[in-house]
Amino acid sequence: MVNPVEFTRDLIRCPSVTPADAGALDVLEQKLTALGFTCTRLPFSEPGTPDVDNLYARLGTDAPNFCFAGHTDVVPVGAAADWSVDPFAGEVNDGWLTGRGAADMKGAIAAFVAAVSRLLDDGEVKGSISFLITGDEEGPAINGTIKMLQWLEDNGEKLDYCLVGEPTNPTTLGEMAKIGRRGSLNTRLVVKGTQGHVAYPHLADNPIPRLIEILHRLTGKKLDDGNDHFQPSNLEVVTIDVGNEASNVIPAEAEARFNIRFNNEQSIDGLKDWIRSVCDAVGGEVELEMKASGDAFLTPPGVLSDLITGAVEKVTGIRPELSTTGGTSDARFIKDYCPVSEFGLVSQTMHKVDERVRVEDIEQLADIYTEILNRFFRNQG
Repeated sequence: MVNPVEFTRDLIRCPSVTPADAGALDVLEQKLTALGFTCTRLPFSEPGTPDVDNLYARLGTDAPNFCFAGHTDVVPVGAAADWSVDPFAGEVNDGWLTGRGAADMKGAIAAFVAAVSRLLDDGEVKGSISFLITGDEEGPAINGTIKMLQWLEDNGEKLDYCLVGEPTNPTTLGEMAKIGRRGSLNTRLVVKGTQGHVAYPHLADNPIPRLIEILHRLTGKKLDDGNDHFQPSNLEVVTIDVGNEASNVIPAEAEARFNIRFNNEQSIDGLKDWIRSVCDAVGGEVELEMKASGDAFLTPPGVLSDLITGAVEKVTGIRPELSTTGGTSDARFIKDYCPVSEFGLVSQTMHKVDERVRVEDIEQLADIYTEILNRFFRNQG
């Protein structure tokens, strides 16, 4: 039987800062192979992007295929001297396991492996269990989950349900599961003008007033009121730059960047058309770069969310809120292939110095995942 805490420590000791794997997938593959999984390494590359190694593992060949998705890559440690312990030692002190990736999300991977080992100890599984593990979630997300999913489709591998192990709980294990995510649209707006002397404005064209007017119209519009599952869509200006160090020069251009986090009342194309229309209405020459990192999606409450909420409530006594808050995750890609929801550890310290999780939480998460698998495969619960 797999010990989820010790296995989390094994994974943390692999300093797999994106895009380096540092042996993390080897450690996971070895454990899954011992449990009877067929493991397939899926390295992908693309010009101008870092090479990334990934892992797809499957136990069984029959449907339904219940998949656990996650990532072994982690963000950099930042200032290592600010950590109270070696960030890649996986130290346990006073009931806490500290290390980069403890919460996001090596602890969840270890907990699910432990849950699978318990399930198998109780007998064969009618159906399949799979792992979809990338090394590119914290990076550009180009050579990871997207290409893995295409590989699955090309090779006749079908996922029926997917549980993503991202840290979903704000402060206490059991508080929250994710059944969707908002979309994200990043925009770079450059308003063009003509440089000149401030004393001769008629010989120049100042782009700053037009930029201000465009931003005023964009930020002044209420996009929507949200709905039963999503908070209202929101536009935030993150920077305004002119780069003009002179006090007597009208600049040739002015730039702003903003992000829209949007719900399923909006669409990427609709938001892009709106931004263009505002720019056209103000007039003048503009340069627009708009890139969406993910569309909004919702997995309506049903089989998967019932499995999660029932298991969490049984183990913790807490019925989790079904939420769509937070940033993006690889669930935004998986939703095109099967119903997907997320449940993992507490998110409070992820990406921070001294990232840590309670040892008890890792053990309870393994219990929750075990309950989910029992309910799914054996109708227990």
